Amino acid sequence: MAFSKKPIKGMTDFLPADMKLRESVLSQIKSIYASFGFTQIETPMMEHIGNLTSKQGGDNEKLIFKVLKRGAAFDRAWDSGNRDELVAEGLRYDLTVPLSRFYANNKEQLPSPFRALQVGPVWRADQPAKGRFRQFVQCDIDVLGDSTNLAEIELITATSKALSTVLGAAGIDKFTVHVNDRRILCAAAMKAGCADPEVGGMLVTLDKLDKIGFEGVEKELLENGAAPEMADCFLDLFKGEIDTESCKGFCDQIDPEGLAEAVANLDEIISATRALTPDGVQIVFDPTLVRGMGYYTGPIFEVTVDNFGISIAGGGRYDEMIGKFSGEDVCACGFSIGFERIIAVLRDAGVTSLDEGDAEGAVAFLVDGKASAERRFEALEQAQALRAEGRDVAVLPMRKNMKRQIATLEEEGFTQFEKIYKD
Repeated sequence: MAFSKKPIKGMTDFLPADMKLRESVLSQIKSIYASFGFTQIETPMMEHIGNLTSKQGGDNEKLIFKVLKRGAAFDRAWDSGNRDELVAEGLRYDLTVPLSRFYANNKEQLPSPFRALQVGPVWRADQPAKGRFRQFVQCDIDVLGDSTNLAEIELITATSKALSTVLGAAGIDKFTVHVNDRRILCAAAMKAGCADPEVGGMLVTLDKLDKIGFEGVEKELLENGAAPEMADCFLDLFKGEIDTESCKGFCDQIDPEGLAEAVANLDEIISATRALTPDGVQIVFDPTLVRGMGYYTGPIFEVTVDNFGISIAGGGRYDEMIGKFSGEDVCACGFSIGFERIIAVLRDAGVTSLDEGDAEGAVAFLVDGKASAERRFEALEQAQALRAEGRDVAVLPMRKNMKRQIATLEEEGFTQFEKIYKD
């Protein structure tokens, strides 16, 4: 079989210029999150398959890259005839499930509440598109062990600051944070006559509203077995004029008393974050916001950039996830930045790095191939001395087409060139 020089579909090679931008963006995001008291952890790329297929990950569970058992364990599973037994682990599709396992396993060694920062690759067997890959990086912050809405307020405030800083480099100073609460969505479905076990499926369909519109959502609801009057009642709740300043008006038409606590909580989050986030950040109540994951239990949020038609961050509260690992529920809330989409926006705007870099620029020593050992060593010594002064320095062999070599190095940020010829 011939070797292929192309990466696997949906996965990407990154050139030095790509990495310069990616690392500078990550550095900015990590620095801002650290200023809010988030501390970095790391979890393995693979998880037990049972953790990943617990009906908490929504449609992502259909996109798992599964890893087979090995050796005798594989042979036994194959001989059993049960193909489900062939799988031992899977590549993680997000960072929330691994974090929940991590916290349940290490809770006694962690402060409470615990503010976690995770940055790492995840994998989904999805259809690749611009800004969407099968292997991609997520940047997550989570607050574990805090039942108050201080968690949501801090998450939205920190992420808004990070996004404002990063997107500002592309001249984007406005974006929108949509907020909702899963309890409101569940109450809306049940008011329409949906039985509790079927609520999740109805919300998954509503989540497609921005892609297929009301007609498409209604058609899918009917195809999934919803009665026409139920589908009409449910969708009518979202068709009227919505007050984006507060969720109270929307909730009053559903269950004013039953949703009173959720309304007060969400309106406080909206009010506080409006006062704390940078100018240009809009915080709006959006009753059509669903978030596809099945583990959300309360407030949810998502960030969109005007004129780009994509979400670039999202998250919410998932108070019941950790309990599935430890047997004891722990309040938890998180926000995840879609790193690849941020990079796509910056690249389209021509941004190459967020780092200010060396004000004097990097130095390149270009050494003639005929230079003596003494001359080469002198160049290396001079390079070491400049590095000690804080300069970035590379010692490179001089190419025949030196003009082109210098032009390429200038694109990489080199501004000073020392040519070392033979004696």
